[in-house]
Amino acid sequence: MLPRPYPLAIAALAAALATTACAQTTASAPTQAAVKPAPVVNALPAPAVDPLLPRLRAAIEAAERGPFDSGQYVDLARHPLYGWVEYANLRRGIDTVNNGQAQDFLARRGKEASGEAFREIWLAATARREDWPSFLAAWTPKSATGKERSISLRCAELNARQALGRTDESWTREAQTIWRSSGKSLPDSCDGPFAVLAAQGGLSPELRWERIEAAAAEWQPAVMRSAARGLPADQLAQANDYAAFLDNVNERALSWPKTERSRKIASYGLAKFAKAQPAAAEQQLPKYANALGFSDADRGRVLYQTALWSVASYEAESARRLNAVPEVAYDERLHEWRAREAMARSDWAGALAAIQKMGAKQRGDSRWQYFEARLSERAGDKAGADRLYREAAKKTDFHGFMAADRLGAPYALCPLQPTDSPAAKAAIARDPALQRAMGLFRIERAGWAVREWDDALSRFDDTQRRIAIEVAQSYNWFDRAVFSLNKTPQEQRLYYLRFPLHHGDTIRRESAKNGIDPAWVAAEIRAESIFNPTARSGANAMGLMQVLPGTGAAVAKSLGLPWGGAASLYDSDTNIILGTAYLRQLLDKYGGQPYFAMAGYNAGPAPLARWQSQRPGMEPEFWIETISYKETREYVARVLAFSVIYDWRLNGDAHNVSDRMRGIAAGKRKSFACPAASAAATAPAPAEQE
Repeated sequence: MLPRPYPLAIAALAAALATTACAQTTASAPTQAAVKPAPVVNALPAPAVDPLLPRLRAAIEAAERGPFDSGQYVDLARHPLYGWVEYANLRRGIDTVNNGQAQDFLARRGKEASGEAFREIWLAATARREDWPSFLAAWTPKSATGKERSISLRCAELNARQALGRTDESWTREAQTIWRSSGKSLPDSCDGPFAVLAAQGGLSPELRWERIEAAAAEWQPAVMRSAARGLPADQLAQANDYAAFLDNVNERALSWPKTERSRKIASYGLAKFAKAQPAAAEQQLPKYANALGFSDADRGRVLYQTALWSVASYEAESARRLNAVPEVAYDERLHEWRAREAMARSDWAGALAAIQKMGAKQRGDSRWQYFEARLSERAGDKAGADRLYREAAKKTDFHGFMAADRLGAPYALCPLQPTDSPAAKAAIARDPALQRAMGLFRIERAGWAVREWDDALSRFDDTQRRIAIEVAQSYNWFDRAVFSLNKTPQEQRLYYLRFPLHHGDTIRRESAKNGIDPAWVAAEIRAESIFNPTARSGANAMGLMQVLPGTGAAVAKSLGLPWGGAASLYDSDTNIILGTAYLRQLLDKYGGQPYFAMAGYNAGPAPLARWQSQRPGMEPEFWIETISYKETREYVARVLAFSVIYDWRLNGDAHNVSDRMRGIAAGKRKSFACPAASAAATAPAPAEQE
């Protein structure tokens, strides 16, 4: 007898939801209403474990190894995840799968995520062997998902239509659209359609020049040369000379025709040169600018790069190069670097002037509101500073919290924890794609789980999406709240989802043992892994707190603990023990200053030592803002903000963030209040880079 086609874990969860209402409240947002702490427990009951999942995992692994004997897994044939077992088997032998097998699987699974995953690899396989009838039989517009995959498969589809004699006006328009789509190199599958397009007269000189200019803007001389083939001889020679300038700046450009195109391409070439050699590019710019008649925009392209690549390292020439960039070439990135560069030199007047030159949107960000207020205060404008502090303090982020400290005001927080009927929650928990996503997550098939998740969410409204996230969190799949919320301002207020608490006993125990605020440890985990115990970075940092194996071994030795090897970092307790102890070591090493410890935890000791030597004695928030690595700069601010929110989750109030970043343990704790509803509705979440 075959098992029922329904995972026991989901069945248990849905049953619990149908009979048990969760204790939730809906927070209103009156002006300066006091805010209570959010519940620490998960909103939904923990689901039971599907006893068939170990066999599903074994079946998938067997299918991937091959050869696969489906008769050994007949008990799984009606399990909702069995489509992924079939997919694994088909993927392993994709180049030997015949059209009948493919069409059978797509007929049965084509509307599921496993079917769409197979469709992608089947289309690629049929394109490789130029089986165009099979390709078109499987093709759907949904197949071309993701930018790179989209272009590759779209070009393959054009190849298929052309091979079958379907090159109509629609075919031509689509091929021309792809030709125009990028100045970068396009997939090899596009070569055929472009060759046919050229042979049919569909690539006019104007279209070729359009792509040549786009490639020059992307610093792609090889693409320029490729696009130029087919131009008349005189135009081809000029296009190739343009490409040569992008390869290597040379004086032939001084005799180019004085056209808008020549000016643009010369400025692109000099900008590319400036990124590698800013001083040489700055020296050579005048002769090309004079010879070709550069506009401020043309000069700005070059000077932008000379300034950017100098200021990012705070070189001595940074201020002069920033001032040489025409205002027309300034964007948000360069505006903020101009402010940081002045701060790094303690040129407070210059920093204030730089912020005041920003556009209204950028200047209205809590970061720059706070620093404009601080610098205005230094300049003696107390009234103006207080006005800016009040605006910044409406935001639930690091700079908003800092502004509230300057005012002596509560921290802004407008949590929302809606109430849903048990029936509504049970209905979402029973969604087949969501069921499959949870099962795949439990057997550590994260990529497939995300496919099923995305499939489910494509059909959900905002309320259903939020409930789905609650379901995911009941399975300890916490990152769905980060990647699937923040689509509306209201969703930013779902702190009970966006800031989960897990392994709380271990966090509290190790924090107490090491004399560290548990809110800081929770914030580090949230920032590093979003509570994913199997997280692994490109640098091989592992587990909840993203501990490097070498660091883990060294900390274990210093604690007199046995070292179980790198794999032990995937054990949550072990990871928190070693990660928290490492924070303590960094805190001791850097004079008890948490903001230094946070920067060192993210960037390592060498960059931190450089930043400390460059700006000794600088006030912490200015020092943080002038960290030259964007990732570390945002990381420190993010962890400090997260620490405040976790303090609220744990205790209902929070340690003053101005004291927290300085390692001052004593002092009055801060309350939270919700500003006016209009402000709360637009208050952004703490900055995230996930």
